[in-house]
Amino acid sequence: MTKDDMNRESPTRRDYMKYGGAVVGGSFFAGCSSNSATDATATESETTTGTPTTTEDESYSVTMEPVGDVPFQTVPERWTPYGGDYADMGVALGQADGLAGIGGGDRYYTSVYDDLPGVSVDQETIDANPEVRTKEEFYELDSDVHLYDPGMLINWFDWSRSDVDEIADNVAPFVGNLIFRRSDEWHDYRYYTLYQAFEKVAEVFQERQRYEAFKQLHDDYIAELQSHLPPAEERPNVLLTFEGTDEPESFSPYRLNDNGTSKKQWRDLGVTDALAGTDIENLSTTNRGEYDYETLLEVDPDVILIRGHERKSAAEFRATVLQFMREHTVGSQLTAVQNGRVYRGGYLRQGPIHNLFLTERAAKQLYPDIFGAVTSDTELFDRQRVVDIVTGEFA
Repeated sequence: MTKDDMNRESPTRRDYMKYGGAVVGGSFFAGCSSNSATDATATESETTTGTPTTTEDESYSVTMEPVGDVPFQTVPERWTPYGGDYADMGVALGQADGLAGIGGGDRYYTSVYDDLPGVSVDQETIDANPEVRTKEEFYELDSDVHLYDPGMLINWFDWSRSDVDEIADNVAPFVGNLIFRRSDEWHDYRYYTLYQAFEKVAEVFQERQRYEAFKQLHDDYIAELQSHLPPAEERPNVLLTFEGTDEPESFSPYRLNDNGTSKKQWRDLGVTDALAGTDIENLSTTNRGEYDYETLLEVDPDVILIRGHERKSAAEFRATVLQFMREHTVGSQLTAVQNGRVYRGGYLRQGPIHNLFLTERAAKQLYPDIFGAVTSDTELFDRQRVVDIVTGEFA
């Protein structure tokens, strides 16, 4: 991109948005100095306080850490999220047509939309811009808003704070918070639950009614599932891990006591972390430790959930990963392997639509006697209601 391109003389629609969306104070950390790194009193069913501030000229602002207050002059049309969680939020809010690209397309699982007639994203757009992580790409896409946590750009992709400010000033603001895990030392500002972050994105797109409809669907769904759960002492203990190969020899740890959104379904379904009481820490930017089958055998969980296989069907996973573990000298001694209770572990980055499907899958994995086998076609939530909300056909 030339310097002339970066300094257009004639104002466009997004010029107005850009000037309205500059981060207050000139720094993306403007809003986080007085907040702690956790929201210990928040639950998934809580909503955040405050609503968008509007004036007669339809301008409004959205406040989300770490960027603080972000004013908008008009509602964004083109948008770029980093991961599948924020991408799915935009789709849920009826904004799929404005998706310009994504920061991590390899982990944005769109197959769930196949079960929702009328809900889809343009795969060609994702394939054309699957890793939007450089300043040049942000300039090229020229979006109206970036649903990224800028702290992630700095700590993962070697951006500077001035780089973040440059893109916020010259292209469009950042609104986002890394929420899928809570184990990164650099994330020393507030976290959000899935629906708290979803509410912020709804404020960005001025889609309060759709958000409220999704939240009601979600809350009713989770309450219904929880009403059928067995007593706590009868629930399985679960080990959640990552290993993306078909022949796993070592595993990366995930802790269910980490309140990140990627573990939401397991918390909602009341399982016990099999690693409780151990000194094994959650995977993070700085902790890349792994453990072997011998360590796994010491824990010997009732259920093992392995991430990194979401492009496989349940049958394909069982024919590859589970079969290898059954034939492994040590792995075959694991209770979960012997009982066939080794499953795919779900997405790292789940949005509200993803979460409905992943919770349904998890309920079947954990409590097949109550909710049906994981390979069954039993539906635990109303697909048509989701379609109606996304497409705007709801009361």
